[in-house]
Amino acid sequence: MIDQISKVGITSNMAYIASLASILLSILVWNFRRSDDAAHAERFGIFVGLWAPTLAIFGMALQDNERKLKLNI
Repeated sequence: MIDQISKVGITSNMAYIASLASILLSILVWNFRRSDDAAHAERFGIFVGLWAPTLAIFGMALQDNERKLKLNI
């Protein structure tokens, strides 16, 4: 699966940036909630924040794959 993601052109740096963006987006969603539906905005902010670990793990796997390709293992 990681090989296929790598072939599409997604790099480990892209995955790490997406992870950081997920955290920032989560904070923005939580801060700009409307008072009439605050509970939904808080849950959505938490949901978006939960993407960060998954994206970071993809970044680590892609980075490992990039090293293997560089060393021709």
